[in-house]
Amino acid sequence: MSHKSELIAGDILEYLKAQENKGLLRFITCGSVDDGKSTLIGRLLYDSKLIFEDQLNALENDSRKMGTQGGDIDFALLVDGLSAEREQGITIDVAYRFFSTDKRKFIVADTPGHEQYTRNMATGASTADLAVILIDARKGVLTQTRRHSYIVSLLGIKHVVLAVNKMDLVDYSRQFFDDIEQEYRAFAAEIGLEDITCIPISALKGDNILDRGEALEWYEGPTLMHLLETIDVASDETSAPFRFPVQWVNRPNLDFRGFSGTIVSGRVAQGDEIVVLPSARTSRIKRIVTHDRDLEQAVAGQAVTLVLEDEIDISRGDVICHTETRAEMSDQFMAHILWMDDEPLLPGRPYLIKSATRTLPGMVTDLKYKVNVNSLEHEAGKKLELNEVGVCNLSLSDQIAYDRYADNRDMGGFIIINRLTNNTVGVGMIDYGLRRAENIHWQALDVNKQARSDMKGQKPVVLWFTGLSGSGKSTIANLVEKKLHARAKHTYVLDGDNVRHGLNKDLGFTDADRVENIRRVAETAKLMVDAGLITLVSFISPFRAERRMARELMGDKEFLEIYVNTPLEVCEERDPKGLYKKARRGEIKNFTGFDSPYEAPERADITLDTTRLDAEQAADQVIAYLEDNGYLQPQSPPVIGGFF
Repeated sequence: MSHKSELIAGDILEYLKAQENKGLLRFITCGSVDDGKSTLIGRLLYDSKLIFEDQLNALENDSRKMGTQGGDIDFALLVDGLSAEREQGITIDVAYRFFSTDKRKFIVADTPGHEQYTRNMATGASTADLAVILIDARKGVLTQTRRHSYIVSLLGIKHVVLAVNKMDLVDYSRQFFDDIEQEYRAFAAEIGLEDITCIPISALKGDNILDRGEALEWYEGPTLMHLLETIDVASDETSAPFRFPVQWVNRPNLDFRGFSGTIVSGRVAQGDEIVVLPSARTSRIKRIVTHDRDLEQAVAGQAVTLVLEDEIDISRGDVICHTETRAEMSDQFMAHILWMDDEPLLPGRPYLIKSATRTLPGMVTDLKYKVNVNSLEHEAGKKLELNEVGVCNLSLSDQIAYDRYADNRDMGGFIIINRLTNNTVGVGMIDYGLRRAENIHWQALDVNKQARSDMKGQKPVVLWFTGLSGSGKSTIANLVEKKLHARAKHTYVLDGDNVRHGLNKDLGFTDADRVENIRRVAETAKLMVDAGLITLVSFISPFRAERRMARELMGDKEFLEIYVNTPLEVCEERDPKGLYKKARRGEIKNFTGFDSPYEAPERADITLDTTRLDAEQAADQVIAYLEDNGYLQPQSPPVIGGFF
């Protein structure tokens, strides 16, 4: 490898030690298609002399075969490694490259310019300290330039370099550069980008990359490399309040108990008074332990183990802060969300939310509006599709320690995980905690669920009947209730059609409305279980995620999923409401089994095969299950004032 440092050939250990002590800058390149992002990174790698001889030979050969620069080296081929990228001359996936100079180490992410790869661009930007936004001097500020700048702002990158590229194709005109700078700064002010440095460059020719170009004598600012080597990004994290999310409890023996993790912001020293959230217990820092020695103090970015003076119950997901600058606590937020999955985000659908080192169940309770990332206009919508950005209300199952994303990216950012596939499907940025969370508290009542159910002589439970339209859910649920009523049991039926006449009359049959339909019914069923009732719910409820959400709202063994298993063709033959005929004629849209999916239960508590059972037999099977599992206790008279 050819490199500026002779230590590689002479003393590799000394070279590695020198590299270890250098600062690291993570940055991304972004901009419109064919603005020269890959060429710029290739030029940086080439001029930094971090290319192996065989790589250089391969690059020269590839440039002759596939390049766009005639007989010259096509630096973009150093980065565009996918065959599809080379064939089309575009960047598709995020490409990470490492290089270094005498002053600093760098990790650069070359991100795609196409709108369909917005999620890829966001992935590269999520860990970057600086963004290099390229603009073709011939084209000026484009829609994609604005879109990428908005995402850079959204993801909290505070330092921006506007690299006006291909100046050689406009004869290095100062007027072209000045007009672009003026237009971009006006736009950047609208989205909150403040620290902007504008540099005219030619990535192909090398002007203003490492050295100044002779044709750019009118430019008096820094070269791109000089700015990358000298810009201060470390102070952004070290000057922020101290935050330490606990990753694991370090207990190698009986004599040592510490809490390990990475300091995400601020600094901490021995003797500092700290508070642990969410418990709010306080203590002091006794030791700051690393793999080879104790430290007197540590700063953001360091992985350490903290030992406290007091024995405090701390576990993974807790956050250690200084007492005078503690993080906020809430379980409800206003947040920006960038959706990254082919399946849309639906308000009311349960997901897992991972913030710092803690993962909790949660859901988007309300999509306030979508942001058109090209025009920044606010648009109405009921769901978020792939690559869309929305402003949403978010609710978690428990409180978390957090900071606004604008103040702390690590403490204010979160990812959204699909509970069934475990895939990351979205990223979010907390704007602020909702005040309603501070004003709402659980009111303790003297008469509780146990007292109500004991009085009724039964164990409260939700019997959740699910199946296709025409499967017989409502008929069977009605028969089960009649049999329970004959035994003097206290029941109530929530039927899909009946509920839509009142509680859910404002909802249609889109996937988003179906999710909200089930969420409301599940919350209503929860209240009825709290009242001590046996609650029968008869809904198609086509999605497993929503049925799982309903189950998790209830207590242990308070939810029984009953799958009324009737094949589609049998349901269509019955067609008691004539819905299948209308669906066949195209008169009903989003009809389950036709143009809207039904996800059958994978492990139902009770499965009723109606191809071999009639409604009466199916109801008897449900009653038998309730008897065998202790849900139908013998009726006992209520105790009033100590007398029968």
